[in-house]
This record gives sequence, structure tokens and C-alpha cells, in this order.
Amino acid sequence: MANASGGQAEQPSNLNTDQVSLDFDSLIENDKNSKWIVCKFCRSKILRPTSAEFIEKEFFLPNMHQKTELCVENPEGLTLTKHWMVENMMTFENVGFSKTVNSIKYLTCADCEIGPIGWHDIQDRKLSYVSLERVNYE
Repeated sequence: MANASGGQAEQPSNLNTDQVSLDFDSLIENDKNSKWIVCKFCRSKILRPTSAEFIEKEFFLPNMHQKTELCVENPEGLTLTKHWMVENMMTFENVGFSKTVNSIKYLTCADCEIGPIGWHDIQDRKLSYVSLERVNYE
């Protein structure tokens, strides 16, 4: 798979990277993301600095897989609490959406199709959420 710079991104052997400890305070400035939000695997840019608002909200996300491998029935995963809230899906630089599962569309990287990095509830037509733990920062 190619990354944003045209080279080959290394295929991860274990996609469950939620256990990584990050200093979240350094990523938040005036309740907004202070850095670019990028894919953990191919470095594709997902959100510009200051384009998303930090919120704490419990939500279960299945473990990360390539879009074609995403298990929607009884998935394994984690309940995550720290998220970036995006008020308009057109704000994203690069994001993909899964098929709808019980009113939820899971967000993936549009380039490497690994996710979910977050979710969008189709009953709330405006807001999308990206988990702080599921992405990297530049």
C-alpha cells in the first residue's frame, strides 16, 4: 500500500494500537487539536490543526483492521473516552466511511483503509468523532 509521500507503507502486524500512552495535553490548545492529525499507518493527513474540538465521551470502537476485514458482528474492541469532535464531515482532509451498522458509520483512513479511527452517527447528520488514541500527530 502506498503512503501519502508515494512510498510503500509498512503493513502493521498488530493493528490494536489503543494501548499506546500519549501526552494528550500537548495535543490540545484552547480545546482544539494543536497539530495535524494523521493516519498511524500511512501518515495520510486526516485533519488540519484547530479543526476539531476535544471532548470526552464513552464510545465502543472495534479493534483496528483493514476495511475489508472489519468485523461488524460481535467485534472485539475497546470503549474509548477521548475524541476529536468534527462539526462538518467536509472538514476532513482524508477520511473513509464504512457501511452503516446500527446507525453508525465507522471512519477509516481513506488511503490505507485501516480503521476504525472514529465514528459518525447518521442520526446526528453533522458530528463525527475521531479517537485520540487511533491516530498520530505531526
